[in-house]
Amino acid sequence: MTSQIPFAIDFHVHSDDSYDGHEPIELILEHAADIGLDGVVITDHDEIRESLRAARIAPEYGLVGIPGVEVSTRHGHLLAIGVEERPDPGRPFTKTVERVRELGGIAIVPHPFQRSRHGVRKKHIRDADAIEAYNSMLFTGYRNRRARTFARRRGYPEIGASDAHYLPNVGRAYTEILVSPANGGSKAEIDGDDLVDAILEGRTQIRGKRTPVHKSTVQYTKGAIRKSAYMLTSRAPLVPTVPASMDRTR
Repeated sequence: MTSQIPFAIDFHVHSDDSYDGHEPIELILEHAADIGLDGVVITDHDEIRESLRAARIAPEYGLVGIPGVEVSTRHGHLLAIGVEERPDPGRPFTKTVERVRELGGIAIVPHPFQRSRHGVRKKHIRDADAIEAYNSMLFTGYRNRRARTFARRRGYPEIGASDAHYLPNVGRAYTEILVSPANGGSKAEIDGDDLVDAILEGRTQIRGKRTPVHKSTVQYTKGAIRKSAYMLTSRAPLVPTVPASMDRTR
């Protein structure tokens, strides 16, 4: 039996190329390497430029390079992982999933059902490739439990991620992917395509823990301020939001 090699990847991290991000990719990559991750995917909001650059220079930090973007679909946010081109925002969820696959990537639903964070509602989730069943940026565990139950009942692979917008939160939660290298290859020979294949086969385990509540609160508050400023100066489509303090569905 071929031995499996574990890879620790944080699939949901924001850089300063997001309207609500703060850190340059060089610091994110350095931090990821320092805390023992094998890779991070920069998933900025409807922006892919810095993610492509991060994937290109990741090997300089001893990390696997995987590009991605968090797309604002008509029905909520979607992580497009492994794409080198940004899918157009504002399109229906299912059409965006189709486009992600056309671009050679996989479509992961982040923080599902959370209206205050543009989470896709259950009725709109169709044919995604995986579910973010654990997001570290939650005040309570209810939404993560609901996402996990949804994923398991429908047979979706489960992903864990930090959704970090600040450097110390990178890697709070991550996904351990078990990869079977071809012909007994080494860890250094495994690339992003191998990791994507392992995810689609469901060879994932969620690791980590929730970000402390006071840090989550700071991220939410500052993110809301930056989002408001961004909406005033941009026509980028954003799903209408409910303030986190008013979302009683957690």
